[in-house]
Amino acid sequence: MSIAIVLGLLVLAIILFATEIVSVDVVTVFLLIVLCLTNIITPKEAFEGFSSDFIIILASIFVMVGALRQTGVIDTFIARLVNIKKQPPKIIVFFVMLVASLTSGFMNNTTITALMLNPTIGLSKLSGIAPSKILMPLSFASILGGTCTLIGTSTNVAVSGFIVSQGLPRIGMFDFLPIGLILLGVGILYMMTIGQQLLPSNSKEKLEEDYAMRKYLSEAVIAEDSNLIGQKVSESDIAKQGFTIVSIIRNGYNFIPTRFTKLEAGDEILIKGNVDDLLKIKDLKGVDIKADLLDFEKEGNELHLAELMVIGGSESLKSTVERINFRTRYGLSILAIHRKGKTMREKIGKMRLQVGDLLLVQGEKENIDFIRNRENDFILLEDYKPNLHLKRKGIFTLFAFVLSIVLGTTGIVPLSVGFLIGALLTVATRCVNPDEVYDHIDWRLLILIGGMSAFGVAMTKTGADKFVAEYVITIFKTFGIYGILAGFVLLTVVLTQPLSNAAAALVVLPIGLQTAAQLHVNPLTFAIAIMLSASVSMLTPFEPSCILVYGPGRYKFFDFVKVGGILTLIMMVILVWIVPFFYPFKV
Repeated sequence: MSIAIVLGLLVLAIILFATEIVSVDVVTVFLLIVLCLTNIITPKEAFEGFSSDFIIILASIFVMVGALRQTGVIDTFIARLVNIKKQPPKIIVFFVMLVASLTSGFMNNTTITALMLNPTIGLSKLSGIAPSKILMPLSFASILGGTCTLIGTSTNVAVSGFIVSQGLPRIGMFDFLPIGLILLGVGILYMMTIGQQLLPSNSKEKLEEDYAMRKYLSEAVIAEDSNLIGQKVSESDIAKQGFTIVSIIRNGYNFIPTRFTKLEAGDEILIKGNVDDLLKIKDLKGVDIKADLLDFEKEGNELHLAELMVIGGSESLKSTVERINFRTRYGLSILAIHRKGKTMREKIGKMRLQVGDLLLVQGEKENIDFIRNRENDFILLEDYKPNLHLKRKGIFTLFAFVLSIVLGTTGIVPLSVGFLIGALLTVATRCVNPDEVYDHIDWRLLILIGGMSAFGVAMTKTGADKFVAEYVITIFKTFGIYGILAGFVLLTVVLTQPLSNAAAALVVLPIGLQTAAQLHVNPLTFAIAIMLSASVSMLTPFEPSCILVYGPGRYKFFDFVKVGGILTLIMMVILVWIVPFFYPFKV
């Protein structure tokens, strides 16, 4: 009965993680409560994962990386990209991928992609290379760079913490560096050759044209004295200005108009048009953007338009525009929203933001600069301007980060203590505002890792891991030990599509370790293969790093399936072949 409960909860967790009906941290806490109430695990076992030293490592890394972003030292480093200008396309791709992979070996790959996005686009303009030829290699390099070190991804840290709890040897900072370098080297070579041939050639001119013609959804109101009253939708002055009326909200009812629908006073209309057309709205009498009047003469303070992209990890994700209270929080007004490939018909205020959404905002220059310099929720899509105002503190933060790695990897102090020292130095020297320290920590991820570690304990105690392991062995035993390992690599890659990488690895890991035990082979062989396979899935643009380049590169979904699918298959084959070489089945 207990096995059925655990496996049932596992299936439910996968569904909830994939659909994101509720937040992953809420799902994790729910699983722990059920496991405790059914007496499958004790409260001590349920919460033991949260006291792991690897939780301290992750939290400390979040603090230091947040400080590095806030002080602008990473911007300064990445800004040097523009210095290579005229070089052959392959050299530029190599250089971009090298910089991205080296930095993502020690920082979150989404962070690196976000920071490098604008300078890479600028580099493509200077060099005359299509952005589509550089941006996908950028995202893939940031992903593969995380396979080189223990702190390259949160998945690596989570897996390492779990196997220690199972009595296995602790994974060192650079223990699997040779495997990661092989994966990275093959990935760079692939994107410089085969990948370049398969990538679409969306020219710089097309990208700029797309920027100008990008269709935004905005919300306007028909005033009582408007000349539009009584006009048919298809013949209205709005249509003549280049707008498409997507829907009309009249007396609380939302409906899609026909070409013969007549406009009435008080109608709230959802209109779609490009930025240039949107600016013409001020010339129409009796119709105004509902979010805020387009006013460029606010008491002598010039107002600017800017385009923001919502990034992964943003606090604004899954919140509606109304709940974010953008005007109060940032001093900016959202005029319109663009979501690639989707038709939106609901009121802008009721929309829930998603990764990759583009927001057209209006406000004073200093408020737009605040987004550029300090916020971690958005990327400002404009000419890249590195933030150098806190360079000295940034260098000290970088020193503290390197010191943490040296102290931890040399064994002078435990790894967790080393990173805690670095985080403490960063806060004590005010390289990061003490009031903002906890804002830099991804608490949902920490709860997911701590909770799923306890779920692994539940699988072990009930024998659910043995039950599934026997089933996996039965399916793949005809292919031998390499075939069984390949089965786990494939399963992990598939699960990273609906789940986060860390969640996929922690779901598969207990089963993989139990399979190794039943086969009497080295459990680290399976653990390392599962851990790394969670970081080489580039089949779709659903990975946050890929989402960030999806729009600016003007890619289609199939571009990732084609280019990333082949690369993922190559990475899987390499893992099955090379992991047993460095971590032999027999010990």
